This record gives sequence, C-alpha cells and structure tokens, in this order.
Amino acid sequence: MAKHGENRTHLVWDWNGTLLDDIHAVVGATNSAFAEVGLAPITVERYRSTYCVPIPLFYERLLGRTPNDAEWQRMDVVFHDAYAELRAACLLTDGAAELLAGWRRDGRSQSLLSMHGHEQLIPTVRGYGIEEHFVRVDGRTGPSGGSKALHMERHFAALGTVAPEHAVVIGDAVDDAVAAAHVGARVVLFTGGSHDRAALEAAGVPVVDSLAEAVALAEAMAL
Repeated sequence: MAKHGENRTHLVWDWNGTLLDDIHAVVGATNSAFAEVGLAPITVERYRSTYCVPIPLFYERLLGRTPNDAEWQRMDVVFHDAYAELRAACLLTDGAAELLAGWRRDGRSQSLLSMHGHEQLIPTVRGYGIEEHFVRVDGRTGPSGGSKALHMERHFAALGTVAPEHAVVIGDAVDDAVAAAHVGARVVLFTGGSHDRAALEAAGVPVVDSLAEAVALAEAMAL
C-alpha cells in the first residue's frame, strides 16, 4: 500500500447504489412504473438479477416486449416522481461519509459522476453534507438513458489534470466497468446496488461487498 502522500490515485464515485443506499427506493419507483403497463411488482433480488442498461431493454426483459414510446415516456415520468418521494428516506451507504472525509483529509482527490439528473443531483449531494469532499460533481444533463461511457469521457475532460490511468472508478453496475474501460481507468464494483454479485463478476473486474473494501483495493492499485 502506498505511504501517505505517495498515492496519486483519484477516485471517481458513482452515486445511486454506491454512495447512496437507495436500492429499495429504486425498486419501489420501478414497481410504480411497472404498474403503468400492468406488470406485477418485483423484489430487490429479481431487480438485481435482471437489471441492465439501456433501461428500455431492462423493461423489455420483464415485459416480454419493447415498451412503445408512449409507455416509455409514461413509465419514465412515474419512475422519477416516485423515486424523488422515496429517496428522501435514503441514507448514505455505511461508511461512505467517513471514507470520503478520510480520502480528502489525506490530500487525495475524488469526484462524483452520476447518470442522475444534474440539477437534482447537486442539491441532493449538498443535502447529505458531502459536497465539499469532491473536486467535481457531474450529473446527467440530457434525457434519461444515454451512455455512461461518454459521460465518463466528458468528466475526465472537465477534470483536466487527472489522468484516467491514475483513477479508480467505484460503482455498483456493469456500465461503470464499461465506462471505466472506455477511458482507460481502473474500476471496483460494489454489490450493494443494482446488480447481483454474479452479474458484476461476469464483468471481469474486482467485486467487493463494502465501500471500505473498495477504497482499500483502490489504494492497493496505486501506481
């Protein structure tokens, strides 16, 4: 492990399902959206074993067909409205605040990249009292969906002085691994979010069960 002051590693944190323990809110909002097209509610376990991106493909896996444009628009609105209500009761993932504070206290940099809408993300992160720990916070600025790989590319361009090869992405989904590979960063995936362990391990990257393990592994990866 690198000594204090020798670790140049920059952490890029995911938000939903990683720093924010919101899987039950996500599944609850998903079930509200499913009710719009007559789908029965699913469990957290079913969600994790089925989830994929883009989201319309996830819906297709459960619906047995691709939602039409009107259905997709309606489901998307219902999901975000329900999620906004349920998210208010969500807490940060165990140890998240302490890990963020410790990384910053040691003089090391970190940022936050999310597919959550940017205008909603900024006040939400601020409300959890952790905004000061990040050198940059980027949420999605376009419509729902889109490519996290391209979002990651723009994030590093905006960071400017951080080289992807000196960064470790910590996320909870296969698309975090895809996005990291796209820019040449390393990645650690956390089992507390949208995928089950089997799906994460199939991505061929390190998988951990706690954020403390993720940070320790990121330190061990230091160049």
